[in-house]
Amino acid sequence: MNNGKVTLVGAGPGDPELLTLKALKAIQRASVLLVDDLVSDEIVAFARPEARIVYVGKRGGCKSTPQAFIEKLMLMAAREGEDVVRLKGGDPFIFGRGGEEVEHLRAAGITVEVINGITSGLAAVTSLGVPLTHREHAHGVVFVTGHAKPGDTGTDWKALAATAHSARLTLVIYMGVSGSERIQDELLSGLPATTPVAVIQSASLPTQRHITTTLGALASAIREAGMASPAVIVVGDVISGVALAAAHPDAVRVA
Repeated sequence: MNNGKVTLVGAGPGDPELLTLKALKAIQRASVLLVDDLVSDEIVAFARPEARIVYVGKRGGCKSTPQAFIEKLMLMAAREGEDVVRLKGGDPFIFGRGGEEVEHLRAAGITVEVINGITSGLAAVTSLGVPLTHREHAHGVVFVTGHAKPGDTGTDWKALAATAHSARLTLVIYMGVSGSERIQDELLSGLPATTPVAVIQSASLPTQRHITTTLGALASAIREAGMASPAVIVVGDVISGVALAAAHPDAVRVA
């Protein structure tokens, strides 16, 4: 039997209307779907009725299906001639371990395609009606994880703070809620305590909620509001535009 193929599909932040057409077609074509925990039921419902759905939950801070086992499942299904979709929240190549999966599959001789999805860091700040970059406030953006793998020291927040301050960058921090106290303390070494911050939970979903605060009050604001994963933390002067967008709701329309 000829090998099948594997497609890594970005399901986006959760809203099914934010899927790309290419992602939708891949989901509808698949005979096997390996689905991450953060992919909404509405998106999984696009799969054809006879498709086999395998849930391989991966959520920060929770017990997850081992990555090696997921890769084994993909490889087995592809070798059985299946059309496999690995359905991942957000984008497969932004903190989705898509690079590891592509390397593993290609080394085994399996054809792999990657279909991008809207990453939650982009969807989250757009939902507030403000940009990640702005000619007057932010000359660039950095996507960074707040969760290090075991044995890794993780992000050098002090160095990043100094760079963000001098280069006027927006910081988008994934999986940072549980480590917000350390992140706050180290970012304060290079950024003012008055730096605007937003924390957006469940971006694009009906359950979305957010808070705006300052870097100096970040950890306490998260605790007081009961913010939890999945959430992104956005640090930078672009967040000062949230109040303006709220004051003029007709000025900015977000999908």
